[in-house]
Amino acid sequence: MAELSGANPVADHELREHVRARYSDAALRMADRDATAGCGCGCETGDAADACCADAPGAAVFGAELYGGHDIGGAPETAVAASLGCGVPTAVADLHEGETVLDLGSGAGADVLISARRVGPTGRAIGLDMTDEMLALARANAAQAGIENAEFVKGYLEQIPLPDASVDVIISNCVINLAADKTRVLAEAARVLTPGGRFAVSDVIADPDMDDATRADMQQWTGCVAGALTRAEYESALAAAGLVDVDIRQTHRVHEHAASAIVRARRPQAPPA
Repeated sequence: MAELSGANPVADHELREHVRARYSDAALRMADRDATAGCGCGCETGDAADACCADAPGAAVFGAELYGGHDIGGAPETAVAASLGCGVPTAVADLHEGETVLDLGSGAGADVLISARRVGPTGRAIGLDMTDEMLALARANAAQAGIENAEFVKGYLEQIPLPDASVDVIISNCVINLAADKTRVLAEAARVLTPGGRFAVSDVIADPDMDDATRADMQQWTGCVAGALTRAEYESALAAAGLVDVDIRQTHRVHEHAASAIVRARRPQAPPA
């Protein structure tokens, strides 16, 4: 199996900064209501955005259009319109009243705000993002929506700033594939999940035959493609993190060499005392 974690701390730092700069710029454009900011991974402006946000027949593969037909109650239109993801994790997370939900790479906050409404006033929704500009945008969206059981914290996926066993559900929308050290990200996810807690994310998975040039391209990495794991690598990494009942289901193609998928797993229940 290919090496999953970053072997070079300097290179990993450079990758993180490249991703951070890309999404900081996206957040600033969204805050200015720049409709040409692109729909998400790999998208630029104008015609280029149209080309990468949809497949050849014209169906959306990234961005806000994917939320069409789904219950987005709790999130203002501005938050949903700012989605940069490849799926709708809140549509598959099966959230319940009173649960605590963590969104890894929460961006403009749409999935956090949708989750906050679903878990109700006795529940809690937390967004984690490393980008100051995205955090500011998400907090503004939460204030606009009047959501009081949501919060947004700054941090890295590889170092989640939450206690052990403090989260019932982890969601994410096309972000884990951007991390250089995915093994550590998944280990952190397992750490913060409660026994029996659920992992339900949208992410990009690479085809086994993805070419080396695509994997090496930094622009494609921030575009969610080059950094993606294959299905087999993802399954192996989740198992190594101690998660069970792994289920990976492809939803749609996002690239010649990659697809969007729903990835589910759970932390095992604690053994009887």
